Amino acid sequence: MLTERLTDALDDGTGRIRPELVALFDLVVAMRRPRSGILWLSKPHVVPILRAVAHGEVDLTHEGISSLTPWRSASHLRDLLVAAGILPPVDRFLFRFEQWLPGWLEKIPDDEHRKQLKHYATWRVLRRLRQSAATKPIGHYRNQNARQQLRIGAEFLEYLAASNTTLADCDQAVLDRWLAHAIPTHRALLKPFLRWAIDTRRMPRLTVPPTCQAPTALISQRQRIELIRRVHHGEGMDLLERVVALLILLYAQDLTRIVKLTLDDIVVDGEQLFIRLGDPPAPVPAPFDAIVRAHLADRPNMHTAGNPGSTLLFPGRSPSQPLHPTSIRRRLHLLGIPNLNSRSRALRELLLQAPPAVVAGMIGYGTNRAEAIAREAGTTWKHYAAGDHSPTRGPRSPP
Repeated sequence: MLTERLTDALDDGTGRIRPELVALFDLVVAMRRPRSGILWLSKPHVVPILRAVAHGEVDLTHEGISSLTPWRSASHLRDLLVAAGILPPVDRFLFRFEQWLPGWLEKIPDDEHRKQLKHYATWRVLRRLRQSAATKPIGHYRNQNARQQLRIGAEFLEYLAASNTTLADCDQAVLDRWLAHAIPTHRALLKPFLRWAIDTRRMPRLTVPPTCQAPTALISQRQRIELIRRVHHGEGMDLLERVVALLILLYAQDLTRIVKLTLDDIVVDGEQLFIRLGDPPAPVPAPFDAIVRAHLADRPNMHTAGNPGSTLLFPGRSPSQPLHPTSIRRRLHLLGIPNLNSRSRALRELLLQAPPAVVAGMIGYGTNRAEAIAREAGTTWKHYAAGDHSPTRGPRSPP
């Protein structure tokens, strides 16, 4: 049934599959579970999108596919076309930002504001995103942060207009008033826009105060131990949730880093299991190594069209893409496992057990950052001189 339905959807009007889409056809029909492909084709928007591509109604390019709606269905098709080798790979989140930007700018009602934001987006925000994408994918959060910077910049321009002033005429009192009423996150997001406006002489050289982040509310060590115990028992959790929770609670790993792990990061040395988070790889103690091994034997989303050979430790539904960090965070939240609070407690407990340089190397943190957090946690490793500190018995005093 999958073969017949997909053949019909990809028919170019001549009674055969459009030649450029044959590789897509082969990829989908080779799924381990054809039922998943049938369910995909049963969604109301999928077949119309496939027919639009098959009939040449849009260009067979990233831009052409992205012009189709709804965007989620079009994005999934684009990922499949990349996996099939029909489209070249691109940084998907950079591409989404580039597609989002023109439409967002068009909605800015004030012509002068739109012009200023376009300059900022083009020469500061987008330029830096492209520089980062040249070395590694920018990721979902970098994409969202860039959008938020622009939105807050637009809000600040609207505030200036409501105050009967412009960016060029903004004074310290007006800026301080906005900063005083803004939440800390918005103050941090506006800072790059202010720096750009000052550097390009679009606003006076005002004082931009440093942004102070509120300290993270840690869970207690007792709560952490209880969460680790819950993960061990696995009540109400699947294997993926248990492994991700362990990486947070035992190794203080960030979700954006967790989802990038691959099978190559799991090292087996005899009966001992290690995970490569830094150098050297960190050992996975029993009984938690059994949880990791069980996950390796039954990773989710391995039966979709784009993931039959995925090496990702946590493959997502989209071809060649990991699970989305936000979706994992939500799942952990429903399980009562706070991400940031748990990670921060885990890091401080690790730093109480070993010097910052050792901990940082093993779990992939920067040494300076680890040392700063160790000082906050009250560790005293730096005050011990090198050498053997085992107790020794001094000579007896003469009688």
